[in-house]
Amino acid sequence: MLILYGRFPTRSNRVQWALEELEVEYTFYQVDFSAGDADSAFFRSINPAGKIPVLQDGELVITESGAICNYLGDSHPDSGLTPRPGSAARARYDQWMNFAMTELEQPLWTRAKHKFALPRKYRVPGLDPTLEWEFQRAAGVLSEGLGDREFIVGETFTMADILLTHTLGWAKATDQAISQQNLLDYADRNLARPAVARMVKRRGEPFPRDRVLN
Repeated sequence: MLILYGRFPTRSNRVQWALEELEVEYTFYQVDFSAGDADSAFFRSINPAGKIPVLQDGELVITESGAICNYLGDSHPDSGLTPRPGSAARARYDQWMNFAMTELEQPLWTRAKHKFALPRKYRVPGLDPTLEWEFQRAAGVLSEGLGDREFIVGETFTMADILLTHTLGWAKATDQAISQQNLLDYADRNLARPAVARMVKRRGEPFPRDRVLN
């Protein structure tokens, strides 16, 4: 049984969305940071960084949303959610997966860190103009790369679409302006997929605070 440790809404949505696209059985535990779940001995035993998402597949434990999505897609090759390794499509897919995490997401996460995630003494004020410029620059690159196509790689929906759409949704949820109409349409199309509705409906179970790693 696949087990996802995460929180709604966070980057763990990417993994939950992927699981719903695959229509596989899984258990989703909500990690409550305010209750100290991420600092529990059990959770630190599976991810010493104390961060989410974490996927457990038997004895295998994987962190980082992009790595988890790749694992899930590669483990279900007939799904088409990850292109074949070594193919040109996989190279383009890897490009956009990395772009989502290192370029498009970066200014959003930096803003969040300096607003609430970092301890107060480490927060730097006045970053918004720089982060706005960085996001708009990345959004422009994505808009040009997408063009008038339905998906970012080839003719089918992939995990790269999940990461990019989630990040665009993150931007909209934090009132980050997106001026490119093709990106707005792209996000709306992908967020209308049935798997997203299933993800939103399934909010998960309480974190098993008394659990120990076998």
